Amino acid sequence: MVQLIIKNIKEVEENIREEVENIIKSKVEFYNDLFKKYDKPLTLEVIFNKSAAVYTVSASIDLKSKKVLLAEENTDAVKAVTELFNEFKKVVKRQYELERKDYEYKRKR
Repeated sequence: MVQLIIKNIKEVEENIREEVENIIKSKVEFYNDLFKKYDKPLTLEVIFNKSAAVYTVSASIDLKSKKVLLAEENTDAVKAVTELFNEFKKVVKRQYELERKDYEYKRKR
């Protein structure tokens, strides 16, 4: 089970805050399925930061082998969250496959 922590959500404008939260919660379902049999409790942390007109959104998850951290900048918070989670999904899957040593699997002949 992956626990979700969203920090500094108040930095996002009120009219799009609920939409951003719904996007994040829908993306967390993928991680719950991926780490269903993972033996370590995981925490997905999403942090928002707004400076001037640019949103910086970062996401991190602490796996057994290392902590995966990724950040994305954009003027639109919804686009920043969407792009961040698209890339974050790839990076987390790659790291999880390395932990499981999927690359060493050989098909029986």
